[in-house]
Amino acid sequence: MMNTKLTKFIKTSKGFMTKHSPEILTGIGIAGMLTTTVLAVKATPKALYLIEDKKEELEVDNLTAIETIKAAWKPYIPAAALCVASVSCLIGASTVNYKRNAALATAYAISEKTLVRYRDKVIETIGEKKEKDIREKVAQDEVNKNPVSNSQVIITSKGDTLCKDSISGRYFESDIETIKKVVNKLNKQMIYQQYVSLDEFYSELGLEPIKNASYLGWNLDDGLIEVEFSACLAEDDKPCLYVDYTVAPRYEFDKLM
Repeated sequence: MMNTKLTKFIKTSKGFMTKHSPEILTGIGIAGMLTTTVLAVKATPKALYLIEDKKEELEVDNLTAIETIKAAWKPYIPAAALCVASVSCLIGASTVNYKRNAALATAYAISEKTLVRYRDKVIETIGEKKEKDIREKVAQDEVNKNPVSNSQVIITSKGDTLCKDSISGRYFESDIETIKKVVNKLNKQMIYQQYVSLDEFYSELGLEPIKNASYLGWNLDDGLIEVEFSACLAEDDKPCLYVDYTVAPRYEFDKLM
């Protein structure tokens, strides 16, 4: 029984350490750098004493830079060693985060391509009209699950039709023509610049950026921005335009796949 509990504890601890290794390494690194400073401060009086000792030994008033280093370096060994270890922890945390982000980007790209292939096959199998009916029902479900009464409607002064963004889930006022103009403008920009961020898209619509939106966007290699509109009914049967994307914005959009 005791062995079973110990094994379970070890597995749980190992899983926790693996999952939170960047945070743990960062914390250790920061704590190490602070301790390095303390050790360096404490080592300074001893180092100064050794420098004075060396002056008396050589019978000089001042030491050269090399002589000073040779005389005073030993008290700083613990601080230097801890500094190297702390920097290694911080670099390790950054490396783990980079690998995880790279894996996330790869997984995202694979899932996105799979979704596109699946959707194309659905259209091929049941036809565009039925696929559109299903899409509109899904959009209506999203509006029903997150009613406008529970949300803030963002007034953009760029149209008066109630809209709901499929990515951020926000309600805002705009209209089809305005959104199409934004898409056309950004597509022209993308032809010359290769990519456009989700932040830029929101800004053109008069919306504030959302968390992590600067890491998402469209790349010309994936095709131009295409939006899909689904007609829904919000509370009190108020018309609502559900805005979705044929090609979803992807992570690391500013890099070639």
